[in-house]
Amino acid sequence: MEEYERLREMVEGAADDVAKASGGNKAAGTRVRKTMQEIKEAAQSVRKRILEVRAQQPD
Repeated sequence: MEEYERLREMVEGAADDVAKASGGNKAAGTRVRKTMQEIKEAAQSVRKRILEVRAQQPD
């Protein structure tokens, strides 16, 4: 599922900035917050897609 792969890549891509932000880097913290908002939106997209797939399947 394309939406899930995008979400996974976003989380993996944030790892370096999360480590830097944990060390006190304010700019990295800002990037992490922005990325987390994008991840939230991507997760919502995955949820919607799963519901669409479920609705298409017969009971």
